[in-house]
Amino acid sequence: MEDDRPSTHTGSIRAIAALGDELRRRLYEYARDERRPVSRDEAASAVGISRKLAAFHLDKLVDVGLLRFRFLQPAEARVGRPPKVYAPADAEFAVSIPARRPDLLADILAHAVLDDGDRTSARAAAVRVAHQRGVDATTAVKRPRGGRIGAERALRLAEELLVDYGFEPYRARAGCIRLRNCPFHPLARELPELVCRLNHAFLAGALDGLGADTVEAVLSPVAGECCVELLPTR
Repeated sequence: MEDDRPSTHTGSIRAIAALGDELRRRLYEYARDERRPVSRDEAASAVGISRKLAAFHLDKLVDVGLLRFRFLQPAEARVGRPPKVYAPADAEFAVSIPARRPDLLADILAHAVLDDGDRTSARAAAVRVAHQRGVDATTAVKRPRGGRIGAERALRLAEELLVDYGFEPYRARAGCIRLRNCPFHPLARELPELVCRLNHAFLAGALDGLGADTVEAVLSPVAGECCVELLPTR
């Protein structure tokens, strides 16, 4: 079966919104209840619609990451073209407004604890892991080919990425991106020194992953916003 799509904040909203359609919700519930891959014909019969309409809605559920699909192998299928079968994806979806990412922070801290040893402190390990998670977050981003990325192009790439992570980026002024939301709130309120350092490391890692050495993440706390802003490198 196809790989599951990452459950970003935007992806979660799209997935949950897709279930607002009654037919899609019934098809999704049927696929979950069966606990085995189901065909378009089976799904259509289960909810009382045409095969063509079932195929349309099943593929929409794949697009938003709620279902995954594969084609039956020749040994499994009858004569003719192998049919598509669908099953629930393993991804989990949750929405909070504004966005919160305790999962990301927990991942950073858990790996920091596992990586910690005599050579470094737990805090330094957490900062290192946060930076790497920022780099990892950029793997699906399409980068321009060849040459150095200019500051404005780098800011646009970062802006697109950070929307998906719930940071709510905006242009505070020319050449400056600020972030209206902190996905790690309220932990940032309780432990600002630690969480803001991890946040800064994550964003710096994202810029490194984008190859955006013309832009830097700078700690610049503002009440009610994320503690980091993105600026052209000085």
